[in-house]
Formats: sequence, structure tokens, C-alpha cells
Amino acid sequence: MSSHPSSPLHRPTPHESAHRHVTGEALYVDDLPAPPRMLHAQVVTSPVASGRLVRVDSTRARALPGISAVLLAADIPGENNVGPVVKDEPVLAAETVEYLGQSVALVVGDSPAACRAGASLVEMELEPLQPVLSLEEAISAESFLGPPQAISQGEVDGALAFAPLRFSGEVRSGAQDHFYLETQVSLAVPEEGGALKVYCSTQHPSEVQHLVAHALGWGSHQVTVEVPRMGGGFGGKETQAAPFAVLASLAAVKLGRPVKLWLNRDQDMAQTGKRHPFLARFEAGFDAEGHLLGLDARLYSDGGWATDLSRAIMDRALFHLDNAYYVPACRFVGQVCRTNLPSNTAFRGFGGPQGMLVMEEVLNRAAERLGLDPAVVRARNFYADAPRNETPYGQLVTDNRLTRLRAELLESSDYASRRAQVDAWNRSATHLRRGIGFQPVKFGISFTTGFLNQAGALVVMYTDGSVQLNHGGTEMGQGLHTKMRVLCEHELGVCADRVRVMNTATDKVPNTSATAASSGADLNGQAVAEACAQLRERLRPVAAALLGVPAEEAGELSFHGNAVHARGQSVPMVRLAREAYLRQVPLSATGYYRTPGIHFDPRTGRGRPFHYFAYGAAVVEVELSGLTGEHRVTRVDILHDAGRSLVPNIDRGQVEGAFVQGLGWLTCEELLFNAQGKLLTHSPDTYKIPSLGDAPEDFRVQLLEQAPQDGVIHGSKAVGEPPFMLALGVVTALRHAVSSFGPSGREVKLGVPCTPEAVLRAVVAARVR
Repeated sequence: MSSHPSSPLHRPTPHESAHRHVTGEALYVDDLPAPPRMLHAQVVTSPVASGRLVRVDSTRARALPGISAVLLAADIPGENNVGPVVKDEPVLAAETVEYLGQSVALVVGDSPAACRAGASLVEMELEPLQPVLSLEEAISAESFLGPPQAISQGEVDGALAFAPLRFSGEVRSGAQDHFYLETQVSLAVPEEGGALKVYCSTQHPSEVQHLVAHALGWGSHQVTVEVPRMGGGFGGKETQAAPFAVLASLAAVKLGRPVKLWLNRDQDMAQTGKRHPFLARFEAGFDAEGHLLGLDARLYSDGGWATDLSRAIMDRALFHLDNAYYVPACRFVGQVCRTNLPSNTAFRGFGGPQGMLVMEEVLNRAAERLGLDPAVVRARNFYADAPRNETPYGQLVTDNRLTRLRAELLESSDYASRRAQVDAWNRSATHLRRGIGFQPVKFGISFTTGFLNQAGALVVMYTDGSVQLNHGGTEMGQGLHTKMRVLCEHELGVCADRVRVMNTATDKVPNTSATAASSGADLNGQAVAEACAQLRERLRPVAAALLGVPAEEAGELSFHGNAVHARGQSVPMVRLAREAYLRQVPLSATGYYRTPGIHFDPRTGRGRPFHYFAYGAAVVEVELSGLTGEHRVTRVDILHDAGRSLVPNIDRGQVEGAFVQGLGWLTCEELLFNAQGKLLTHSPDTYKIPSLGDAPEDFRVQLLEQAPQDGVIHGSKAVGEPPFMLALGVVTALRHAVSSFGPSGREVKLGVPCTPEAVLRAVVAARVR
């Protein structure tokens, strides 16, 4: 269906909740009116990172006024497990505790204060065990979550043996807290007939529904999960909202009263998982011009105490080790380590950033050793025409936009002259140095677990022509509801004030996948479009009759502006809907979509795990002090491939936000645990996320024009995760600045995150050499 000039599709549109956000009208789970007789709950957690649970005594807590119950593992009537893939994650610890902060008991009372007091009276007798608290300890102890995962291509040993430049090294990347504005929260409300309604801040309502049902020993039909909206998710509410929803539900059913479980910031940071820290060990070979000949890389990730999604995250890390570059010979092996730390989980990019960082560091180090501009080395290794178009896992790189992006961005950003100016500045500067870097990104779009690539929608039209739109995606501020409403407006020809996007709920659209993998608009958009198309086609013959148009010409009717038009005449949607009802035409429709052609065989490491690739490029300029290591990003130019954007201002906001979040991971966010496994950086006073002052002073973001993507809803592309990796250019720019303190041809020793301390250490090392 082509766009009418009045269609909002491909045009800037206000976020559907923007006004409510700034006025405080937007309701989150904790804002919902408290149901009568509502109770509160607090989790009692393990004080040690590893130990045997000898005894838990809740006698004193139960006797405290205002306390209604204290739940232990034995009080769970169904399955005591919330592992999303591997069943290795008990809701409440029963025999052992595996990390400091693991849930052991749940105190339920009249108020949060009463629950806190009760929690302090729960007594635990533990037999401490020696914890594993680092990747090195886990590797040495062979403490792993599953077998190694691998992909390979070509003869890597031979390529390395004859490479003119051959070197090895390590690359480390740290954890990152999701730091969503709204912390984990669930409200469970018993309903009549042995049913339960759960209001939950989750990216995956269907999984919460199933896990709550399993813990209660119920069928899924007895549990409804509703998501009003989330105050941020970033992957941290894909699986890790479920344990708290289950706990609230267990208490609500046991006591027959509504129960709310909300974590404060310190509790949320201490009890939930983060982005996986990675350690990579590699050996690389290049020719004298900077062409990559072979790469042998072994990746280790810190999965924490339970599997969660760690193996799928490692898959994506391996898939994205190549980033934008053809690797003629490679061997990529990944292993998830088990430690006695919180179970790490999904985070924007889902392992892709950690994998890409390895490749970008390999290229940076090669460029420094060869005395070449890293931007030149990157371009020389781009994917290109056959045979340089096959990934290490056998998928062909089609619709390659890397060369176009590079050419347009380097010209618009004036990269060449600015790099010359930076070099000239550094030759004369004493302590204040500058650097500039070019960063391309190629990111695969689809769930790598193939069956998750499906979505549903339910569209209802009333007899006044107004519409309620239900779809399986969740809104966490990213603008998914805005895009779905725009699609509905476009497909049915109705105006924004006649479409209401409903809260995501499992009784409206069942068996949904998580809103994750950047696929929310791709999947749900197709389902919404299909449901709307069914309604539109049912309405065509009715409209044709009202307009006096022959039935065979009904396909030429135009739906726009809350009316249907033909031959200079129009019939208002309100009249059309009423007439359709009188003619007994159904005015609701379900839509369904599944992504075609997705497959991957982990045994062979070959397949087509992605529907398509999204591309982007950035030029980043920084300035740093050689005296303190402090640094700032002075300018960023981004050209990002969003296909034919459904709503350009929403996509641009995603690009800007993703870049700044990536900047935080790479430069200022650092999670530290002590020798007992206790998180030291558990609140904003010790954990630094980027602020307005950390954002680039000069921030230029453009979407690639005339770049529709075949096979995706209205030519659009996913945009949630790919721009995150554009921030890797900050590391390249900082390395450029640091390198000016020492002789050329030497490798910069800069660790990630590039905190002022890390930068200062790198400057000192450069000066010493």
C-alpha cells in the first residue's frame, strides 16, 4: 500500500507518550492505584557469595507486627526455578547459595518499612565455600556454563604462519549496569476463580506468564501479565523481571491479597545481572598494507552463577567478531564461565559489542604497528563483492552499504583535513592532546534462536470508526508503540486521535517473543500491518457499495484522512464502520508474522542466522589531558542506515541514545566487586553513567537517505542496538591522542573502560617507551 500525502509513515511524529512523560501522567507499575488490602514484599538475600544453606529461621520475623508471611523455598507449590533456557536458577535458594545477593526468603507485610524490619530478623546459618569471582579463576578451575562454541573459516594456522605482521594480545571489556530509570517491580493481584493478574515491568510478558504459572503449579491460562510501559529496559528486563514477578505472585496467591515487590536502586544493582564482561585472547596476521590475513580468537565471558541467556549472547559475540570486515581465515571459539556473581544477562547489543571490540582493537593495534591511519586499515578490510562477501558462519553479506557510508561520512565530516589538523595540534601541544577515529558497524538483525522470530497483533475497530491496537511488543521508551500506531494509521487511513495503543497483555496477544534483538518494529510491525490489511480488505466492498463503485474496482479505493475515497467522493470511516457492522462484517482481526529463511547449525557453525544487516558509521573526535587522563568527546558525526525509517525522529533518538550509552560502557561505567563478591558500585554515588556533560559537544546525526531494505516492513530497518557499537570509535580516537605522547610505530596500551585512570596509565606507558 503506497503512502498517501496525509499518511504519517516515514515522517516525524511525536512519541505517543511524550506529553504524558513530561507531565507525570504516564503510569508505570509503581504508579498504578494500589488495590484494596495490598501488601508489600522484600527479598532476603544471601550475605555470602558461595555456601551451603544449613538453616533459615524466620520465627522472629513472622512474629513482628505488620508481617503477614515469610516465604521460603519449601513454600513454592510448583517449580522452584526461573531459568529461561537451562533450569539452573531457583526462585529461592534451597540448599546452596551461589552469589552474594541471591534470594533466600521473601518477607511480606503491610508496608515497605515493616518488610525491611522483618527482613533484618530472618536468621541464616551458612557454611561458606570458596567462591569463584573472576574470569581467570573460572578458567583455571574449568568452571564453565556449557561446552565451547565455535565458528571457523579457511586455514588460519597457515595464514598466521606466513603473515608479514603477526602479533598476539588480550582484549578485556567490562560489565555495565542497565541503570533503567524504573527499577524491577511487579504487582500481583488475585482474581476470582483461581486466576491471577500480574502487572510487571518486563520486556517478555509471555515468559513471565509461563514462569509464574509453573511456580504456582497452574496452567498459563490462569495467569495474565500486563505491561503498562517500562521506564527503560535495555535487555535487563528480558529475563530478570521474572524472578520478582514470581515471588510477588507466590505471596499473592498464598495470602489471597495483592502484593507488590519493588526494588530500590541499591537492591536492583546488587541482585540483578549486567552486561557480560569478556576476556579475549587472540593471534592475528596482516600484510604490510594492513590487510587482515588470519585471526585466531578465543573469547571468555563471565556468565555469573546461572546460565540465563549467556550462551546465546556468546553466539552473537562470535557472529559479530568480524564486524564490517572480511576475514579470509579465522577460528573463533567462545566459552561462558561460571562465577559466583549475579547471573549476567541481555544488554543492548547482546554480545555484539564485546565481539566487535575485539576486532576493532586488533585493527587499531595493527594500524599502530604499521604506522597507518586506522580508518585506512578498516576500509581495506571491508566486506566487498565475491569472494569477499562471506561471513565466517557462511552467510553472504548482501545490500552492503559500508563503502557508501564511509565515502559520504568522511566527506561530510571533513575527516581527512580534521585528522591533519589534529596531528598538527598534537605536534605542538604539551599536555592537551586530541584524537580522531572512524568507526563502521555491521550488525545482524534477528533473534539467533530462530523460533523467536515471530509476532502477533490484534486490531479492533468499533462502530464509530475508532481503533484499539494490541501487539506483542512492549514499550520501554524506545517508541515502539509510536511506530505501531503510525503503521495502523497508514494501513487503515485513520488519524492518530482515533487509534489507541493498548497495554501489552498476554490475554490479547499470546505466546509473544521478548521485545529484544532490535526486532520489535520488524516483527510486530508486520503483524500489525497484516491485521490492518485484513480489516481494510473486509471494508472495501462495503465502502464500494456506499460510494457507488463497482465491486471489481473496490481495490482502487483510497483509505486516508478518516475516510475512504474514490472518484471525487468519500465516505467517513464512522459511517463505513457502522455500515460494516450492520452488514455483519467482522471488525476485529489478528495478524501474525514469522521471519523467513533463518537457520543456523551450531554443530557446523554455518547458516543464515540474520534476516539482514544494519550498517552505520561514525567519526569521533576527543580531547584529553596528559596530566590527569580526563577526556571529553568534542564532536561526533554519525551516518546511520535505518532503511526507509518508519518514524525518523524516533530512530534518530535511538541513534543518539545508543551512542551515549555505548560511550558510558567504554569510558566511565565500571563495576567493582570486593574479595567477598560484594558489589561496591551499587548506586549513582559510586557508579558513573554518562550525564549531559559527557555527551558530545557537537553531535551530528543523519540517517542514510534513499536506502530502503527489501523484505522488511515498509523498507525500514532495526535501529535499537546497532548504533551502540558506533561508540567504539571513541576508543580509536583516544588511542590516537595517547599515541602522540610516544614514538610512532608502537602499540598503545589502553584498557577498557577508558576511565581517566586508564587513559593516564596509557599516557605514562607511551611516554616511558
